[in-house]
Amino acid sequence: MSLFAIGDLHLAIGEPDKTMEAFGGRWIGYVDKIRRGFDLLHEDDTCVICGDFCWAMSLAEALPDFQFLNSLPGKKLMVKGNHDYWWTTAAKMNAFFAQNGLDTISLLHNNSAEWENLALCGTRGWFKDEETGTKHDAKVLRREVGRLETSLKCAGEREKLVFLHYPPLYQGYQCPEILSMLETYKVELCCYGHLHGPVIRRRQEGKYGNTEFSLISGDYLGFVPKKICEK
Repeated sequence: MSLFAIGDLHLAIGEPDKTMEAFGGRWIGYVDKIRRGFDLLHEDDTCVICGDFCWAMSLAEALPDFQFLNSLPGKKLMVKGNHDYWWTTAAKMNAFFAQNGLDTISLLHNNSAEWENLALCGTRGWFKDEETGTKHDAKVLRREVGRLETSLKCAGEREKLVFLHYPPLYQGYQCPEILSMLETYKVELCCYGHLHGPVIRRRQEGKYGNTEFSLISGDYLGFVPKKICEK
């Protein structure tokens, strides 16, 4: 039994005009690459999907994408990304999953999930630019920091891993509020997505403070989920 993570699948199975294949390169044939990548997982494995799952504008439009994900091996935990426009309340999403037989998918949102002796925590995260940021940006950041703390508190005394969509740091940027939260709650590992193409070279991986950081965006991983740990 293993734990995996991947982000930024950007599926558009029901809306082919939004496919990422238009960007060429690693995105050519990416749906098949995702399918082959998940073939490495077993049914008792878990994979955290770190945001930007698909381009649909509503849950109904996202159904083909969710059906595709549900058909892949393993359990999936969903974190919100900045392009997940289909995202709504937890109650509506959980009801949608149940009504459509999406029995391998659940949410990582204002909660934590137990995996062996570990606690899986997460939220979208946020960028804050002190020079160009607005009051709205600051408000959203405070909300995301609050959601992350709620998730971490749900974990109790267990060892904590955090899964975000936005990176809390990369070359030339830091989000002190989220980094402080990771230190306060002694988070061992933080996985994040969002970075694509040329920006990937600005990633920061490895140890920062007491937390290990890892970029897990789909195109960076070649659409093969990264194994975080195993039993």
